[in-house]
Amino acid sequence: MVSNKEKTDIVKQFGSNDKDTGKAEVQIALLTSDIKNLQEHSQKHKKDYSSIRSLVKKVAQRRHLLNYLLKKDVNRYKAVIEKLGIRK
Repeated sequence: MVSNKEKTDIVKQFGSNDKDTGKAEVQIALLTSDIKNLQEHSQKHKKDYSSIRSLVKKVAQRRHLLNYLLKKDVNRYKAVIEKLGIRK
């Protein structure tokens, strides 16, 4: 899980204001930080299947949000991808 301070930093960076948590970019950034933490955890604890399952769910949720953003606004999609460094 991401700490509250990290969440507020991500919301400030990707949102238009401090309370803007509904934007697709903010949700994608929050999911990305959760995914990175779960990847580190899964590498240390290989048999923790519940965390692996939650990792797969979060990746799928992020993929759906990225597809939504790609359909709505390609420029915002490219900006998020570049900023987070999640596609090659």
